[in-house]
Amino acid sequence: MKKGTVFLLLNGEPPKTLPDLDEYEIICATDGAYQFLKEQNTTPHFISGDFDSLENLPKDIEVIHTPNQDFTDFDKILQILFDKGYKNIDVYGASGKEQDHFLGNLHTAIQWKNKLNLTFFDNHSHYFLADKSTSISNCIDKTVSLVPFPKAEKITTKGLQYPLKSEDLTFGERIGTRNKAIQDNIKITFENGELFIFINH
Repeated sequence: MKKGTVFLLLNGEPPKTLPDLDEYEIICATDGAYQFLKEQNTTPHFISGDFDSLENLPKDIEVIHTPNQDFTDFDKILQILFDKGYKNIDVYGASGKEQDHFLGNLHTAIQWKNKLNLTFFDNHSHYFLADKSTSISNCIDKTVSLVPFPKAEKITTKGLQYPLKSEDLTFGERIGTRNKAIQDNIKITFENGELFIFINH
């Protein structure tokens, strides 16, 4: 089991195949994503949201009502998980469908970067907000993209086909998409800013 790790499903594009949920300590979802889990015969430990999209609330699981419209459902469920003591969260359904939600979810990830370890998974890749020094294994021949949000400074990479050597990336000027891992283990370091790393399956 991924001790202490959470499976969280948001209301974006659902996974074509669910991971082994027995590996997770807790399973949860926002209210808009609950229907998908129900169709997969999966019962989460709790769901949260304003429940505008659910006609009948389930009675066999914990339902946490979060009506505050000043925060997104993603932000509110992260606060719940943080208050429950969880730090490591695998997030599914954060991309696809309405793309403003996807960008908003990246924004939320940055807001929580000092409190939670978030890794996002979709049907094409997994991605996460990088630490200033990040090492990743099992990468050879995979497509690796570096996306600043909005800027990351003095980036150096090892193990990629097109290396960066203390270079800056800025959204709207230059980003590092569609690179390729030529080694199984890659390393990415940078000094300032925010950088998302996308690794295609």
